[in-house]
Amino acid sequence: MSWFYLILAGVFEMMGVFMITKFNQARNVRTFTVLIAGFGSSFLFLSLAMKTLPMGTAYAVWTGIGASGGAILGMIFYNESRSLLRILCIALVLGSAVGLKLCGAE
Repeated sequence: MSWFYLILAGVFEMMGVFMITKFNQARNVRTFTVLIAGFGSSFLFLSLAMKTLPMGTAYAVWTGIGASGGAILGMIFYNESRSLLRILCIALVLGSAVGLKLCGAE
């Protein structure tokens, strides 16, 4: 269940990051509320995951999902660069997170 919580935390982190850009485009209460809810939910699920997962692994996977997901969302919704090198770097981040799991994290 901890890994599910950790993945959920990463998805909410992506939502929070995405909403920062939305908030910069349209400063309104709804956007701000979703931004706060995204980051709040992210921290909640990260804390639940860290009850059983090692701190270093949980934090690395959480930030990896958030950073990679944010970059992918930028490519999809904001026409950011889709260069092969950028995609390779995203794959390296995600591969590193998987590697931490395979190296023995519970």
